[in-house]
Amino acid sequence: MAVTEADNPLLGEITCGTLLQKLQEIWDEVGESDEERDKLILQIEEECLNVYKKKVELAAKSRAELLQTLSDANVELSNLIAALGDKSYIGIPDKTSGTIKEQLSAIAPALEQLWQQKEERVREFSGVQSQIQRICEEIAGGLSNGPLVVDESDLSLKRLDDYKSKLQELQKEKSDRLNKVLEFVSTVHDLCAVLGLDILNTVTEVHPSLDEENSVQNKSISNETLSTLAKTVLTLKEDKNQRLEKLQELATQLTDLWNLMDTPDEERRLFDHVTCNISASVHEVTVSGALALDLIEQAEVEVDRLDKLKASRMKEIAFKKQTELEEIYARAHIEIKPEVVRERIMSLVDSGNTEPAELLAQMDGEIAKAKEEAFSRKEILDRVEKWMSACEEESWLEDYNLDQNRYSASRGAHLNLKRAEKARILVSKITAMVDTLVAKTRAWEEDKNMSFEYDGVLLLAMLDEYTILRQEREEEKRRQKEQKKQQEQQPHTEQDSAFGSKPSPARPISAKKPVGTRANGGGGGSNETPIRRLSMNGNKSKRDSLNKLTSPSNLVAVSKEDAAASPVVASP
Repeated sequence: MAVTEADNPLLGEITCGTLLQKLQEIWDEVGESDEERDKLILQIEEECLNVYKKKVELAAKSRAELLQTLSDANVELSNLIAALGDKSYIGIPDKTSGTIKEQLSAIAPALEQLWQQKEERVREFSGVQSQIQRICEEIAGGLSNGPLVVDESDLSLKRLDDYKSKLQELQKEKSDRLNKVLEFVSTVHDLCAVLGLDILNTVTEVHPSLDEENSVQNKSISNETLSTLAKTVLTLKEDKNQRLEKLQELATQLTDLWNLMDTPDEERRLFDHVTCNISASVHEVTVSGALALDLIEQAEVEVDRLDKLKASRMKEIAFKKQTELEEIYARAHIEIKPEVVRERIMSLVDSGNTEPAELLAQMDGEIAKAKEEAFSRKEILDRVEKWMSACEEESWLEDYNLDQNRYSASRGAHLNLKRAEKARILVSKITAMVDTLVAKTRAWEEDKNMSFEYDGVLLLAMLDEYTILRQEREEEKRRQKEQKKQQEQQPHTEQDSAFGSKPSPARPISAKKPVGTRANGGGGGSNETPIRRLSMNGNKSKRDSLNKLTSPSNLVAVSKEDAAASPVVASP
């Protein structure tokens, strides 16, 4: 660097040459020897060389540093491009020639932009991964997975999309879990309401965040919470089933006891909240408090009270059931001895050796057996009723045919005429009715291995006697017709003598005399049916056959000797 004379008045513009010349002049003036001068000049040259060497070393070092910086910049650029995955980055410099500083100047903007892009990408990764970590911790029940670390070696958009896809899956899973939690909580609310339980305590025992005061997003969705909620719901449903079964059992008992003791409707209505669910399914019971424990206890107390009352009214209830049994047998035309059964019931109740429930159960069983037996007899009984009705019409028709004024224009004559036409059609079917009834009765007896009795009389015997009576009546009709025909064919002569010279012919049978008087035993009315005659003639047989139909076997034991005699219906 040149030094001007303004800085030093002794010197002009200073250069190496002027300085060396100035030094020569000074040496000349001083009188330095050539040897000394050479030595000094050599020293100066060495010092200059050292200065150059230092400068060169500094320059080389600076160049090396620049090269390293350029190399590092290229490596950083490659790493950033690899990390970001942007192989088609437009701002990457393509210049590989020129000075080092020119190359550095060319790569610096790309590095700066890539650094900014990397920072932005790291923030995106951090945001997505933090959400993933938070949801995972919520699913894991708040267990921390450690501090969040973003892997900066791979910040590609593909990896970011993978994280975003995973985040979407987790968000969907969170939403599904949250909906499941809310569904469980709603179910718990409904079940607790029906069971009369504290809803808040039940849900907060599972997890405190399930309280209604907490927002939906703050509710726990962990596996443990879902599992505990599922177990709670299952337990509550089992409790609901058990309570409903218990309540329905109590309602059935109440209904049975009410029916047994004819409890008034006003008293029954007090327990409508119990009996209203007697046949409901578990899903149909949704009323709040419908299965509360206090309600079940109230029903149990009432059942106990009615049980005690039932024991005191045992005779009345038992006689009521016996009356029902007798009515079933009466409708089925089965004769029994009710007095024996009632005496047996009184003795069992008074002795106290039989439990009331057991006695009623036995009677219920006998009633069921009686209904079954009555059902098996129904078809035959219906045919018997039709047969009897036809016999009634037959009897009426006979009386109608004997009426000499039946064709008169009296009031109601046309109605009798129509009835007579229908009666003739019905009477013509009696023979087929009897044949069918006999076949049905025999089939029934073979199937049941017992005789079919109608009000204590063997039905087949009744039918046989009716058939015989009908045949005899028809025979009597034929004889009367023949006799009338013979009388009409005999010549009629008038007797003018005072005393008569010829006996009078036999007196004809009056037209109003009932047909079949012989079949009727000679003393019956004209409208007496064969069934009535059987009933009158068979009274003793009926009384003898009462012992054949016993009362319920578990209640009354009838001796075999009483059942030995069977009714016999004799033909007239």
